[in-house]
Amino acid sequence: MTETVWSKPAFAIGDFVVLIGETFAAMVRPPFAWRELLDQIWFVARVSIVPTLVLSIPYTVLIVFTLNIVLIEVGAGDLSGAGAALASVTQVGPVVTAIVVSGAAATAMCADLGARTIREEIDAMKVIGVDPVQALVVPRVIAATFVALMLYSVVAVVGLAGSYFFVVFIQHVTPGAFVAGMTLLTGLPQVVVSLVKALLFGLSAGLIACYKGLHVGGGPTAVGNAVNETVVFAFMALFLINILATAFGVKVAP
Repeated sequence: MTETVWSKPAFAIGDFVVLIGETFAAMVRPPFAWRELLDQIWFVARVSIVPTLVLSIPYTVLIVFTLNIVLIEVGAGDLSGAGAALASVTQVGPVVTAIVVSGAAATAMCADLGARTIREEIDAMKVIGVDPVQALVVPRVIAATFVALMLYSVVAVVGLAGSYFFVVFIQHVTPGAFVAGMTLLTGLPQVVVSLVKALLFGLSAGLIACYKGLHVGGGPTAVGNAVNETVVFAFMALFLINILATAFGVKVAP
């Protein structure tokens, strides 16, 4: 009974690890699918940019606005810039990136590959000698990783701009004090750690989406189930990465 219960997850983990190895090996092995890569970058950016902009301002402003209420009450309103930079750059930026990449980009990639799988296009590619990992998986994983980095930059900039507007024009904090406080807690090491988190978010979401899409079994219902599982597993992986990377960043760049 125990062997039956644990065998399926164990095989799934093993297949996922194999896919990771094949993907990294195919990344450095020609020929490279440049056209597919550019198409996927545009596709992922197109489905992700609007949710990113919609989520970045409310998430950042809510945190900064609430924090500034406390700071103003204790007479430390001039430190609002430090809180805004810390929230936007180190936490809100990576988390919003994780949510958007998992909820929009990864699900779209999984649905695309899942549809190809149930139509037996993947098997047909193998028959004619085309490696699906090199032709389909690698461009999608690289695209998800690249766009995640770009989305993180957008979230950080938009979050800081939105925080500046609300803090200066609504909570009446001095603009000079806000700008001067931005570098008190957030410097280059924190930015680098956050960029690494965004990179890992995109990489893991792309790999999970491709794995679930390529291992769809059954008809259209199975594709829908794979998309739902992609969201769940991607969220689990992304928040685990966020916790570990944040703890590592605190140790390396306190």
